Amino acid sequence: MNDISVFYSMNSKAVSEVDLYDDPVVFSQAMLDDIGSAREFIFLEMYKFGHDSQGLRFRDLLVRKCAEGVKVKLLLDSWGTPPNPAFFGPITSHGGEVRYFKKIKFFLDFFTKNHRRNHRKLLIIDNRITYIGSANITAYSLSWRELMLRLEGPIAGVFRKSFLESFRLYRKYIFNKFAYKRAIHFGEFEIVQDLPSIYRQRIKKRYERLIRKARKEIIIESPYFLPGYKLRRQLMLAARRGVTIKIILPLHSDVRLVDLLRDKYLGFYYDNKMEIYYYRPNNLHAKCMLIDNETFALGSANFDYRSFRYLHEIALVGTHQKVVAMLKEHLEETLRFSVEFNHHNWLKRPLLEKVFGWLLIPFRHLF
Repeated sequence: MNDISVFYSMNSKAVSEVDLYDDPVVFSQAMLDDIGSAREFIFLEMYKFGHDSQGLRFRDLLVRKCAEGVKVKLLLDSWGTPPNPAFFGPITSHGGEVRYFKKIKFFLDFFTKNHRRNHRKLLIIDNRITYIGSANITAYSLSWRELMLRLEGPIAGVFRKSFLESFRLYRKYIFNKFAYKRAIHFGEFEIVQDLPSIYRQRIKKRYERLIRKARKEIIIESPYFLPGYKLRRQLMLAARRGVTIKIILPLHSDVRLVDLLRDKYLGFYYDNKMEIYYYRPNNLHAKCMLIDNETFALGSANFDYRSFRYLHEIALVGTHQKVVAMLKEHLEETLRFSVEFNHHNWLKRPLLEKVFGWLLIPFRHLF
């Protein structure tokens, strides 16, 4: 064991069943069904938990499970989910616990510290079921294309420990011990846990290693695509050694400024023989990477500066054949509803968009 990894030995498989979802309506119902069947505990770590119709469905069921004696713990980010005692009060009044990660504070270093958010999306039930992926609990995102992986099996116990560590240290602003969140190897899976850091960006570095090892194909799907210099260089070098690279983005994400900044760099990828596709039907919010149809990576992290530098993220990397096959099918379907980047149209885009792209460069770490 080294200082950044933990290895688990097992007598059984890490998972006994896996399911992958990209329709929020479908996986929301699956999550509600699993929550309804909980007997011991329900641990939920979420960036956004809407105070809306979708949030009410989850909240009311969690209240019912509290009343049944099931242990319920929620860790919500206070930026993504502004504290609302009236909304979550029924959970706490029935014995559940609701904690807000790093409440917004006003001090001299206001922006830097408050920018370090918990962006993870995890649901763990009874040491048996885990959900990990891209989706928040909100009504407005029910039409988006997301990506959530459901795992059933002993690996839930590892995610439970990760959740409880975060739940215990939810008020901490700066983590001096970088070994606090170690990479965890469990069977065919690796759980990469990231903390805000300019220097030790574990998910980004794991992605760099995956790209360096690619031999045939790299497919990246992300709503916000602003990789830094090192990732761009690794992608360029992979393309030069003959690796096919496909980058799938939303035609229009939910953050227009990010699109304008993203578009500034698209010529670099085109010039280096990378294929760029725009998903058209609605917002694409899924976050994943598939290497050589052998290794997958998915989770809460966007492919951008902000996720890698400032956010508490979590990613699952692995070679599980069924997950790879399901992810490949998901990506093929995304591509069927996508159009390829048109370099001529990009060159002819409005001058105002070009100017905004340049003006936003100094702020690229903040989106």
